[in-house]
Amino acid sequence: MERIYNFSAGPAVLPREVLEQARDELVNWQGCGMSVMEMSHRGKEFMGIAAQAEADLRELMAIPANYKVLFLQGGASAQFAMVPMNLLRGKAGADYLNTGEWSKKAIKEAKKYCAVNVVATSEDKNFSYAPTQDKWALKPDAAYVHYTPNETIGGVEIFWTPQTGDVPLVADMSSTILSRPVDVSKFGLIYAGAQKNIGPAGLTIVIVREDLIGQTVAGTPTMMDYKIHAEAESMYNTPPTYGIYIAGLVFKWLKHNGGLGAMESHNIAKANVLYGYLDTTLFYHCPTAKENRSRMNIPFTLKDAALDEAFLKGAKERGLVQLKGHRSVGGMRASIYNAMPIEGVKILVDYMKAFEQKNG
Repeated sequence: MERIYNFSAGPAVLPREVLEQARDELVNWQGCGMSVMEMSHRGKEFMGIAAQAEADLRELMAIPANYKVLFLQGGASAQFAMVPMNLLRGKAGADYLNTGEWSKKAIKEAKKYCAVNVVATSEDKNFSYAPTQDKWALKPDAAYVHYTPNETIGGVEIFWTPQTGDVPLVADMSSTILSRPVDVSKFGLIYAGAQKNIGPAGLTIVIVREDLIGQTVAGTPTMMDYKIHAEAESMYNTPPTYGIYIAGLVFKWLKHNGGLGAMESHNIAKANVLYGYLDTTLFYHCPTAKENRSRMNIPFTLKDAALDEAFLKGAKERGLVQLKGHRSVGGMRASIYNAMPIEGVKILVDYMKAFEQKNG
């Protein structure tokens, strides 16, 4: 079997074209006689790679000139601390929306630095939906408002942008970035781990409005200061060079394939294939509220959980892997990020139908 269909929530599937180009350039990048992994991060070759990656990301997302793009490390989890360290700016508290496990982790970390006001939560229904903004209790004196547009574990996605007035909006877009267009100007800060829609694990992207940096809380380590990284153009220390290189290839791939508008249409079509089937059967069940069904992560359960292992075994035999749901919720989860072809989703649905016919 040459290639399987990988439904992992992350690290996740990458475009085949990107992998093949990286393979071809692995030993000798564009005739320079060395691999990108061997390059000095301050050499002209890699500086060119990083600059082009940033330029392409800015073009794809239409990032305004007054926003800094940072290529960092530590994953989105490091941002749970970096956001309050950098964005409190003398204020005592921040607002957080709680829609799942990743929101909970961000809230827990932020409580080490400030008073956290949970504006709304969907915990009452096991994080199967997202509260609409009319249910939020925002504080006008909050330093910022934080939310997670897509919760990978519960498969809950928010398709609208919260309105927070003059209070900066912060989004953990780890699992939804580049899957559809967003108006960056409506956000104070966007952060994302790369290992879902951008590249390999190890790279974290931060997009932050310039006026929000430079006022860290006392005792903030140098490596946690956005201003330090911005002034050094993400080269304060050795950045994740190969991750940036792969991200740059993915950005080129997205541009070549029509940009984020075309990718959104592609993702809607894929999601409709799987949700369309789930809505026709009682053998499988999707717990997520229809208005919040993620296009990236689709959880579902079998009518009889005793069949879970047989389902996963049969799927693996057909080259359909990483379908087991998160340990906290069980069942199954199909993550269908940008690079998952629609053929993979159709093959999954064909298998689900066959499994139902045999065991239903």
